[in-house]
Amino acid sequence: MTIAVLAVQGAFIEHEHMLEKLGIPCIEIRKKAALSGIDGIILPGGESTVQGQLLEKLDMKEALRDMIKNGLPVLATCAGLILLAEHIGEKETPHLGTMPVTVRRNAYGRQLSSFMTTADVKGIGDYPMVFIRAPYITDMADTADSVDDCKSVPSSVTNEEHENQTHDVIILSEVDGHIVAAQYQNQIGLAFHPEMTDDTRIHQYFIDLVKMHC
Repeated sequence: MTIAVLAVQGAFIEHEHMLEKLGIPCIEIRKKAALSGIDGIILPGGESTVQGQLLEKLDMKEALRDMIKNGLPVLATCAGLILLAEHIGEKETPHLGTMPVTVRRNAYGRQLSSFMTTADVKGIGDYPMVFIRAPYITDMADTADSVDDCKSVPSSVTNEEHENQTHDVIILSEVDGHIVAAQYQNQIGLAFHPEMTDDTRIHQYFIDLVKMHC
């Protein structure tokens, strides 16, 4: 099993440390050729606009988009969630656009408005959340299907727990009425930074998802 971390910009080292705690080796991705043969990828927090521009410049954008659409498991945090979103606010052009959600950038304000809280993540439980200039999900695809249609959910997450969903997008967590974690098939998008805590459960959830696809 080969886990990759996009390492063109942002908090990629922190994700690597979390994987190390779980005993999972990983590789850093900075060029298109390195995408070959990976089983899962983490898109870290950072500056989504810069990351999107670098994906274009390094000729990685189309290849990565195709791999995700074809089932490559991905864990995306903060800026990574923005990269995945089909829609970003009202005007910004999407980057990878593989997750049928709309996100609002800097939804909680600038850096001084960053905060920490604890909230329930379905299938995991109470989880410490670090928000830094974070987005949140404002809208999702509006075609409802049954929970059974989402095939790529680790067994730790039950059908009963996933009653709150739209189409194949499953809401994993909300804070103050805003969606801050969701899963669409092979894609997990988080508005917060699990890599900035000592809690490895979300990364383990991702590894379990990767194992289902291997």
